Amino acid sequence: MKTFILNFLIVTAFSAGAWAQSLDKLASKLTAGLKDRPSMNLAVLEFPYAGGKDSEGPVVVQERLTTALAQNKNITLIERGLLKKVMGELKLQASGAIEAETVKKLGRMLGADAIVTGTLNDLKDEKAEINARIVETGTAKILAAASLTVARTWKDSAPVTVKPPKQDFGARPLVQVAILLDTSNSMDGLINQARTQLWKIVNELVSAEKSGSRPVIEVALYEYGNSSLSRESGWLRRVVPFTTDLDLLARELFGLKTNGGDEYCGQVIDEAVEKLKWSAKSDVYKTIFIAGNEPFTQGTVSFQAAVLKAKAKNIFVNTIFCGSRQQGLAGQWKAAADLSDGDYANIDQSLRDYAIAAPQDDKIARLSREIDSTYVTYGANARSKMAAKKEMDSMASGAGASVMAERAAYKAAAPAAAASEASWDVVSAIESGFLSRDEIQKDQLPEELKKLDKQELDKYIGEKLAERRKIKAEITKLQAERKAYIASEEKKTAGSNTLDKAMIGTIRRQASIHGYKFSE
Repeated sequence: MKTFILNFLIVTAFSAGAWAQSLDKLASKLTAGLKDRPSMNLAVLEFPYAGGKDSEGPVVVQERLTTALAQNKNITLIERGLLKKVMGELKLQASGAIEAETVKKLGRMLGADAIVTGTLNDLKDEKAEINARIVETGTAKILAAASLTVARTWKDSAPVTVKPPKQDFGARPLVQVAILLDTSNSMDGLINQARTQLWKIVNELVSAEKSGSRPVIEVALYEYGNSSLSRESGWLRRVVPFTTDLDLLARELFGLKTNGGDEYCGQVIDEAVEKLKWSAKSDVYKTIFIAGNEPFTQGTVSFQAAVLKAKAKNIFVNTIFCGSRQQGLAGQWKAAADLSDGDYANIDQSLRDYAIAAPQDDKIARLSREIDSTYVTYGANARSKMAAKKEMDSMASGAGASVMAERAAYKAAAPAAAASEASWDVVSAIESGFLSRDEIQKDQLPEELKKLDKQELDKYIGEKLAERRKIKAEITKLQAERKAYIASEEKKTAGSNTLDKAMIGTIRRQASIHGYKFSE
């Protein structure tokens, strides 16, 4: 027994030591980007899961990384109590990606020169991936970024809000889309197009049908070619694994910054094919879109081998060159697409004001704001989730009326949109079939609803559900009119090639092969 206890203590001590060394390594990678700065005040935020999972992990990583960074004498760390107070005053939660103006406001209120933020992703074998970056508060520029795989030593919080779904999306067709974006220098236009056109692109799939059902859409995001990332990773990073939560993905898109670099197309494709959880079903539409502006041949991983590996899993690889068509051909971008029967396109990534304003935009935006009054928050994390939603509302609104309209249309029509909010909103949970009215736990409701009896609560929830359905139906009707108007306007002017046009044309062709039908 004594031997067992001794061995247990040795193993525990070794694990703790290994954890400390790992975080020291991550801290060193991050502070390497600060070597030209004699001193700096840093605020270390929590590291939430990319999918928003409740867990001890975000705080555990925050505390341990804070301890590791404290070893650097040139760094002064902001006290966690003050950070929590300011985050509360700003009604923020750590989301891994924070709007530029919010970063600047945090800096002013905390007296911080930069913030350390990032996300967690669970991997196999009880391991987790930490993606971290240091963002300068004065400019919102990423000063350093690094990722690390560590042993998963924390526990997840027990779910208290909604029971496991009584239905899943197994009966619905599935679409999986991986977007790989070059975030090296000069790619700001590409990133901006991705931010503003994300919902428009996905809405094309939402409007399609297969066997009488609309699809569930999972989207993943990688960045590559960014010198702020580590050399060991090949200058690439998985930003978000497959998710149906497009607000999460959009927040990360708004957080991307360009820097560098060396663009290894073969390596990022290989990483996406190997590390993402692709469905094994042959009838699932699976596709990769990779966009960039350097030769496809860079790096040590053969792009031919990577693309053929994707084809073996029935994954299309589509290439989008940011520049002239002839230059993309010379850089082997079309050759890569041809290997998996994918499409090659070239776009003008420098374009910024390319969206067509539709007369329905303002009304759709107003209806989107009206939906907020139908939310019935539920559970301990509901307030922070609602705050994150409103933060994304603000980002979308700031990007333009057309972006706000496309996002509202997605939320009104996509089956997975309500499901992504079902863990903290009663109305979404009932809409999605995750919860029945009889299963509502009153102690998880807002204070003003706890005092209602069952009949009063049923009536209240029923009214909110009916109101939301009415608003969504009106948004869907307006979106159909809006799409017809935009299509008509686009025919009048040929316009320039942009990311949405390249991706939508490809999606229509490839999804049709998998049995999807699109309305004209």
